[in-house]
Amino acid sequence: MIARRLRRTAVALGAVAVLAACTAIPTSGPVQEGDTEVTEPSEIDVLAEGPQPGDTPTEIVDGFLAAGAAGFTDNFGTAREYLAGEAKATWDPTAGVLVSGPVEPAPTTTETEVTIDVPVEARVGESGVYAEAPPDGRESVTFGMVRNDADEWRIAATPPGLILQQEDFARLYRAASLYFVSPDQKFLVPEERWFPEKNLSTSIVSELLAGPSAWLQDAVVTAVPDGVELNPEAVLIDDKDGVASVRLEPALAVTRADRDLLIAQIEASLRPVRGISSVQVYARDVPLEGSANLESGSGPPGNLELVQDDRLVALVDGEIKPVPGLDPLDGLDPRSPARNEDGSVRVMLSGPGTLTTVPTTEVGPQELVSGSGLVAPSVDRFDWAWTAQPSTGLLAARAGAQPVQVTADWLEGRSVRGVRVARDGVRIAVVSAGGDGVQVDVAAITRDESGAPQQLGSPVRAGASLVDASSVVWSDESTLAVVGRSSGNATVHLVPVAGPTRVLPEVADLADLAGSPVIYVTTTAGELRRFVGSTWAQILGVSGASYPSFPG
Repeated sequence: MIARRLRRTAVALGAVAVLAACTAIPTSGPVQEGDTEVTEPSEIDVLAEGPQPGDTPTEIVDGFLAAGAAGFTDNFGTAREYLAGEAKATWDPTAGVLVSGPVEPAPTTTETEVTIDVPVEARVGESGVYAEAPPDGRESVTFGMVRNDADEWRIAATPPGLILQQEDFARLYRAASLYFVSPDQKFLVPEERWFPEKNLSTSIVSELLAGPSAWLQDAVVTAVPDGVELNPEAVLIDDKDGVASVRLEPALAVTRADRDLLIAQIEASLRPVRGISSVQVYARDVPLEGSANLESGSGPPGNLELVQDDRLVALVDGEIKPVPGLDPLDGLDPRSPARNEDGSVRVMLSGPGTLTTVPTTEVGPQELVSGSGLVAPSVDRFDWAWTAQPSTGLLAARAGAQPVQVTADWLEGRSVRGVRVARDGVRIAVVSAGGDGVQVDVAAITRDESGAPQQLGSPVRAGASLVDASSVVWSDESTLAVVGRSSGNATVHLVPVAGPTRVLPEVADLADLAGSPVIYVTTTAGELRRFVGSTWAQILGVSGASYPSFPG
């Protein structure tokens, strides 16, 4: 099947200039695989051939899959040539994507069916929600076959959506963040989706207007009024100056909305799109001005801090210096320090069973939570320190307040191994183990009016390819760094909330992890390493290091 698929595809001549500096493209002879790698989204259009007289059922299915991968070029017209009867009109290529590994070249065939065995890597729903598949996931996909009036084989029954091999998906789809607003209207909260690169900006705004996914909707707000739509049904981008025009209707509802928040959501969602330099929002034909100044992104990470010789120290310009204003930690068995962004709230584990504040030169340590096997804490922007223990689940505590038991129905019967709150204070990542194994989940936090956490909503699973995991931090606003195992030994994985997991090189004797756009680890030998390019570089002159941390 794979060999025939390659014969059925061709590169549009308009794209030759893109690759001219890399290789010559022959004008005759068979198509051959090459090693050229295109790192930026290319302008290459892949074209597909229609069905040929005498094609077997297997060849028809193979050609249909190839035409589906090329369908954004011709609005799936060629792909529909492989269909018959109602399927020709009812097949919806936009109903989602099954992202696959290499499809078996020998499908199972009967007189009226062709069944292919698909190794599933991910699924993308109609609204762009991406779900990575567990390891070794497979699915049998069956195509019903009939002969048409010309006695040629065609497909009479096919699943909705597309089946795309990973390389085709990476070529055709792009990740995009839809931004909603935290309940206190201080932060933009991202939800990552995946859309076809063709008409990407239109897909982003259309789904932004439709609202957040179910797992997030109870913990964020949106300034989009009910019933507001794009008109025309497209975001128009000026090729000269890169201005994206977003026209919304009905105009009256738009003008009565919280326009500053609405514009902030749309601008933040569209600005990363290639070719867009600015955004202009209209209520029908009336331009809207102003945009709320909300925080977003990973934010200022501050200095890396770590424990060394029973002191809390910081890495400042490549040198280790004591954190000012703190007392030594002698006799406290310090572990896993955590802090808020300005350092006004600092906590740590004192031994395995006590969550305490870090002693300062003015105030000694204050016990916040005691128990057995507490997990490394995380401090959110409301100054609550999160931890968990096997017997009671998630806990949040802060000085001067009673600890809060944070309920989460989906954690019943599971043991929490790691917890980390996102910078926006709306989302939390949880590593837990249960009868069905270890998994990484992201859920939304419901709080009361004071900001005290109350419960977690239903989770969305991330990093389903991991078979084991022990700790988690946020690397950026939509990506986790997880110490775990997908194969071989435990190492650091970059795990998008919605996207494919990336495995980083192994670190010998890996101990602890600190996450920001730059990732640090310590080893059991006390070395401090930073991930640079494709390797872990040792920070020279640092020894006896443990428990590295950034704010959060």
